[in-house]
Amino acid sequence: MSVDEILLRSRYTPLKNVLSYDIFDTGLNGWMTLMPNFTEYPDFDVPKTLVCKDQWPPVMLSSATFRYPGTHGAMSGTYSLKLSTRPVAAPYTEKPAEGCLGHAIKRMSFYRPGSRFLQIECWFSYTAEQDVVDGGERPQPGLHESSIRNFGMGFDIQVNGKRSHVGLRYLNAVDGRMVRKWQYELSSDDITDKDWAFGLEGDWCKKGVDPWWFGRRFPNGDHDGFKDLPDGHQQLIYNETDCKLNWQYMRLKVDTELREYVDFQCQDRIWDMRGIKSDLTDAYGRIDNLINPLFWVETDTNRRVFLYIDSVVVSQE
Repeated sequence: MSVDEILLRSRYTPLKNVLSYDIFDTGLNGWMTLMPNFTEYPDFDVPKTLVCKDQWPPVMLSSATFRYPGTHGAMSGTYSLKLSTRPVAAPYTEKPAEGCLGHAIKRMSFYRPGSRFLQIECWFSYTAEQDVVDGGERPQPGLHESSIRNFGMGFDIQVNGKRSHVGLRYLNAVDGRMVRKWQYELSSDDITDKDWAFGLEGDWCKKGVDPWWFGRRFPNGDHDGFKDLPDGHQQLIYNETDCKLNWQYMRLKVDTELREYVDFQCQDRIWDMRGIKSDLTDAYGRIDNLINPLFWVETDTNRRVFLYIDSVVVSQE
């Protein structure tokens, strides 16, 4: 048995059919920036929208270098997949600022008849840029933990004529106030496509699709595209300085037949999510049989923040 096989079976719990096991020491493995659709006449412009998505930074392979310790490396090997933001943020209740989000996506499809369950697992870490020491009376003004608004992972699924987004986000901070709770993707029943698109009539994106970009946000941390996970408060590891990375485990399993969540795990906590339905929207053209896994991270301040993914397993049965 190879080292990769030992690692796969010892630190992951994949379903029967492993579709991809991505160790980023070997390259990007098909993960790329989630970019706008440059499709419109006459100069390949983007479709009509109020949310600018052409300023999201590209994903990269990173050895996680920091000013004091030098090269941190990954959980295994040297390189991890790094998502970053630009140093720009809007207040939580406003539409996302240009460049405040970083995304990574891998474009995949179903391949085995009768496959029902779909799962994504990863080891991750997150931190903010240690650029300046903030003022004030806080005990650690250079830590910047509250600069990270949220991060998450999930799937963009389209099968049998319906599209659905499923995923979890860790809402870490809202306008500098620490929150530290998990929320799952599900849009509110009483909103329209226009509400979803921040009041724009005719945006290409429909309610329930791309909730990291779209959906109204409210001062208490609520969101038109996310619901609180019951008993979802969790204190994750954010070490004493921004250059100390602690690798943590995260897993999501969904039922593509019933169109609902199955369970979610972070570190050693598991939430039973059976019975929670996913959004369903009409299918988009030419992408039936889609199971794209994805990650994202968002900044809460005018400071860059980062999400590191050591390795990812996508499996199905």
